[in-house]
Amino acid sequence: MKLDYTEIGKRIAARRRQLGLKQAEVSELADISNTYMSSIERAVSIPSTEVIMRLAIALDTTPDTFLVGSARREDERWRAVAERLRTMDSRQLDLAESFLTWLSEQN
Repeated sequence: MKLDYTEIGKRIAARRRQLGLKQAEVSELADISNTYMSSIERAVSIPSTEVIMRLAIALDTTPDTFLVGSARREDERWRAVAERLRTMDSRQLDLAESFLTWLSEQN
């Protein structure tokens, strides 16, 4: 499955607007720069798994809302996974991202 970063950016922007938040507010919550936030929404920059997770937490949703356009709010496992990823160091996140990429390519 190939990710459409233009759609991901649109979904992030839509969720931000739905919550009545400005880019600067979300940037601060997700601990990223305002410029990077704008670049993600415009599909100029490709966010890492870590950044997608931080944005999902900042925007009170799950990563799949941005990645595939559907939320699984009823499933608290998504939030638990997001919280686990949030506490990982860079090496662990790289490993998790590699595993998730491999897993998404499985039929």
